[in-house]
Amino acid sequence: MRQPSVISRRVAAAAVSLVVAAGAAACAGPQDNDAKADGTGTGKPQKGGTLSVLNTEAQSDFDPARLYTSGGGNVPSLVFRTLTTRDRENGAAGTKVVPDLATDTGRPNADATEWTYTLKEGLKFEDGTPITTADIKYGIERSFAAELSGGAPYLRDWLIGGADYEGPYKDKKGLASIETPDARTIVFKLNKPEGDFPFVATQTQFAPVPKAKDTGARYEEHPVSSGPYKVVKNEGDGRHLVLERNPHWSEKTDEERHAYPDTIDVKAGLDAAVINQRLSTSSGADAAAVTTDTNLGPAELAQVGSDKALAARVGTGHFGYTNYLAFNPKVKPFDNPKVRQAISYAINRTSVINAAGGSALAEPATTFLPDQPAFGYTPYDHFPAGKTGDPAKAKALLKEAGYANGLTISLTHSTAQNRETSPEVATAVQEALKQAGITVKLQGLEPNAFNEARWSVKDSPGFFLSRWGADWPSGGPFLAPIFDGRQIVKDGSNFNHAQLDDPSVNKEIDEINKLTDLSAAAKRWGALDKKIGEQALDVPLFHPVYKRLYGKDVKNIVISDWTGVLDISQVAVK
Repeated sequence: MRQPSVISRRVAAAAVSLVVAAGAAACAGPQDNDAKADGTGTGKPQKGGTLSVLNTEAQSDFDPARLYTSGGGNVPSLVFRTLTTRDRENGAAGTKVVPDLATDTGRPNADATEWTYTLKEGLKFEDGTPITTADIKYGIERSFAAELSGGAPYLRDWLIGGADYEGPYKDKKGLASIETPDARTIVFKLNKPEGDFPFVATQTQFAPVPKAKDTGARYEEHPVSSGPYKVVKNEGDGRHLVLERNPHWSEKTDEERHAYPDTIDVKAGLDAAVINQRLSTSSGADAAAVTTDTNLGPAELAQVGSDKALAARVGTGHFGYTNYLAFNPKVKPFDNPKVRQAISYAINRTSVINAAGGSALAEPATTFLPDQPAFGYTPYDHFPAGKTGDPAKAKALLKEAGYANGLTISLTHSTAQNRETSPEVATAVQEALKQAGITVKLQGLEPNAFNEARWSVKDSPGFFLSRWGADWPSGGPFLAPIFDGRQIVKDGSNFNHAQLDDPSVNKEIDEINKLTDLSAAAKRWGALDKKIGEQALDVPLFHPVYKRLYGKDVKNIVISDWTGVLDISQVAVK
């Protein structure tokens, strides 16, 4: 089995932060008020008006090669269509991959090393020219150029010749592993079986780019739209983005996007408190406003909870994401499984969840995989600590491990107030372990130093807070980076904290990757998660929950479990 490229793992390090941002931006949805699925319960959504988007983070690098997104409901999907996308439905239904530019989700060969797609008829760019497979091939190839880095790394690893390809600006021949036998057919040839390829085909790298209109690093200023909206203004590298209708987009070729508003006005760089206040007041243009990256905190939720009108405009978003305690078994005493088991039994998840914002913002976790069917979630609790921990069981295991009088360890965490790897969560862990006779010394690092430490093989601490979010709703992108021994990176960003290199685990990952039956694959990912969990290589703590406000005139709020982000392609303001 080929070792994943170091380059791609380094790129993935930066990507994870973006995925986490998307998940942390998971938005309010109708799960809380599905009797009012149109947002207000006052009639069917209509076309027209302007939707305002109020965000803290700018929509920077607005180039399909540089964006790190996977079929989400955020701004890029309004401009960039891809071969496949996610089903634009609420909750679990939205974790399914469906056709977008293509007629289906892809046709694999016998061993899933080759995938073929056919484009729908009648597809056009914003200037009226037809979209062809040559445009998709070119769009993918330019994502390999060093000056357009930042996108998802999978194709560099998966496509034959991808690891050495430098993009069309340097290599005019292009990637031979992407074939376009005609204007509507495109074939991808892979290094190894990848049953999840339809999910990867949702990435913005699969958006078509007309070669004649490519302006390199400046393409982000006016990318050529294949979606329902085109860019008419991009100021401050995405701090103010204005989108208007693409007259050549046809709803007949796009079953997923509704494109109700005439205009989408995105303003970023705003303070989170200001955003929530504006959405709460919901006056003027803010009545037709949403946010895709700003959560409500515990104090704000308490205030909202006392106002029925406001509470009706708050929903819940979920994203495939797990916060956990990580062990480095190369560091004593964490090389002893009984010590790791003792810590697992000692954890008080109630206090941890309170530290993370309370039960409205965090749900307890005992499995590494998120508790969603798409990932293959299989319930298990190998070290049942109950709601408040089992210090007696923990002490018994410590005695068996040779620490009858307890032990002293260090816990590394971030100093950032992120409610996930924060000092508050670390303190909750410290207090719980104290009940089991374990003295925990807290080591707080500023965010960059914290990430460098936990992603380092050489300098990784023995015990630290960590988190992981998947790029698409499948067990593969969740378990493989964390537990596949061939993905251990010694001179870059390493996510396999436990440095697990178990041949049986590696083999099972390969076998599941061959499956194109996603239901069958999900069951095996769940079984693998349960098997790995027996080794106590981590302690799952909680899955975050996201609460968002939206304006009083906003209708048709749709949030899927794929991203947890409000799907702008479904929203109406009239």
